[in-house]
Amino acid sequence: MSVSLTDFDISNHERIPTQLFKTAIEGSLYVANTIAELIDSRNKESKPTVLGLATGSTPTQVYDELVRKHKEEGLSFERVITFNLDEYYPMSPDAHQSYNHFMHEYLFKHINIKTENIHIPDGTLKKDKIISFCEEYETKIVQAGGLDIQILGIGRTGHIGFNEPGSIIDSTTRLITLDRLTKLDASSGFFDIENVPRRAITMGVGTILQAKRIFMMAWGEGKANIIRDTIEGDINSSIPATFLQQHNQTEVILDTAAAAELTQIKSPWLAGPIKWDNFLIKKAVIWLSLKLAKPILKLTEEDYREFGMNDILVEIGTAYNVNIRVFNQIQHTITGWPGGKPNAEDTYRPERKTPFPKKALIFSPHPDDDVISMGGTFIRLVDQGHKVYVAYQTSGNIAVSDEDAVRFADFVSDYHNALKIDGSLVDSIFSEITNFLAEKNQGEPDSEEIKIIKGLIRRGEAKAACRYIGIQDENIHFLDLPFYETGRIRKKPVSPKDIKIVKRLIEEVKPHQIYAAGDLSDPHGTHRICLEAILQALHELKDQDWMKNCYVWLYRGAWQEWDIEDIEMAVPLSPEETDKKRRAIFKHQSQKDRPLFPGTDKREFWQRADDRTRSTAVAYDKLGLAEYEAMEAFVRWKELD
Repeated sequence: MSVSLTDFDISNHERIPTQLFKTAIEGSLYVANTIAELIDSRNKESKPTVLGLATGSTPTQVYDELVRKHKEEGLSFERVITFNLDEYYPMSPDAHQSYNHFMHEYLFKHINIKTENIHIPDGTLKKDKIISFCEEYETKIVQAGGLDIQILGIGRTGHIGFNEPGSIIDSTTRLITLDRLTKLDASSGFFDIENVPRRAITMGVGTILQAKRIFMMAWGEGKANIIRDTIEGDINSSIPATFLQQHNQTEVILDTAAAAELTQIKSPWLAGPIKWDNFLIKKAVIWLSLKLAKPILKLTEEDYREFGMNDILVEIGTAYNVNIRVFNQIQHTITGWPGGKPNAEDTYRPERKTPFPKKALIFSPHPDDDVISMGGTFIRLVDQGHKVYVAYQTSGNIAVSDEDAVRFADFVSDYHNALKIDGSLVDSIFSEITNFLAEKNQGEPDSEEIKIIKGLIRRGEAKAACRYIGIQDENIHFLDLPFYETGRIRKKPVSPKDIKIVKRLIEEVKPHQIYAAGDLSDPHGTHRICLEAILQALHELKDQDWMKNCYVWLYRGAWQEWDIEDIEMAVPLSPEETDKKRRAIFKHQSQKDRPLFPGTDKREFWQRADDRTRSTAVAYDKLGLAEYEAMEAFVRWKELD
């Protein structure tokens, strides 16, 4: 990708002031620094700071930075008063899914805040006490002096707090019923949508709008559509976040992925004059072709002028010249030889013809991302004679159901009995496992024995898929990165130990190609942390001679696909290869039919993979290129060049 999204000015088209950061970490640091500066200045004046706090994955890095500032820079929270946005109802404060538990895990137990200064809606109230509690909550906010800063995330329904579609602008703290989409988004934390509470207590829109300053944050491609509607659309009660347009001290803080659908990013030529470069020309021509449902080579000068692209014609010449230039650029991304075609002219091919065969190292965050995301390319690399290695970065044990764990433990016990082997120890372990699971609370971490069983289930499935494709056992690596092994959905940050494990394998293989997951929309952050470990390892290895001949290709997985203009290698798949890829995915039986963490998409992973790769092929076809059954797409990571 030859253009940085941070090169664009995003101040013209948005109805709420918006700041764009390259990563969620950078955006979180900006918010945390602003909060810390206010706390510090108020502390010097012996005055309190009143904060409105949010939960969920969005603000966690803000809290991490505030904790760091407290521990390393002495930031004091003694005078800080906090009011949380919401809490599920009913919900025990000790439950792992409670926002009370969340706030103590991420923030409160790590800082010197006074217990009496912490306010969180009470999910244990009797129904007849809720109205009076909510009125008192509002009164306490006013008595504290009002919210100095309110931080928000945004749900895919456009909710802020738990103010679902239909909420009114002057609503106050109250009990509400959750939207089904909101429950679906929360389902992974409750291990199924049936376990998500139907209701919640939430601050109202009116309460939020009384804050002196508001930061609404959003990270990842999954939030891009609702961010566009919130920032560029009309104020509408069906998208409660649009009410923020009426608050003159609101800032929207985005990473580049969450900003992807904003006009200034997606189609900046519609918002005003821009400085055209090769990437933007390609992006604009693809957009125009798809919008008009006309192949690129059929676009006319009138088409360009009608949509504000006359400057392209002035710079390059005729529509034909523009069309053929972009058409060729896209055509050159297509290759049936992802490892490079030997004895072929490779000037316009995405991969080099030499050396051949290559050593290709595929990193898979979970034990099935390799075949789900790039199974066809995986098959091609093996079939074309390259030496392929696979590295599964995490055990994936948290995504195995308790029922599967019992079934496999039962098999081992029965196996010993069938062979008349003394199975007393096995029976004892089996009994411990079944008793633990019978008494296990929702969201409670598994015991070490159960985590091992679940990890072995995922490992066996990954081996089966690799063997089916043709990978030898010695080329299959299970890294079991430590950051993942918490037994909970929340993972640790990437550590030097994680990086060292990844680095050691890369040094051992010395690959000519590395494939890694660039799918940062993974709802639990595992893909992001896995990629971070790889990139940090590569940074430490960048001066090695063999690294100068290593290409790094990023694929995407079950949640998202690269935009056509970003794709630098597109690998077409035949119907037979698509079917073989599907059968490789089926080897992951514990993730089939009803995986524990499907995200918000009801389709099985193989169905998502089929639909995604077919959609990419259809898009190429609509642009006027050859028609294929399916296509897998990659972007080359070039920051080490």
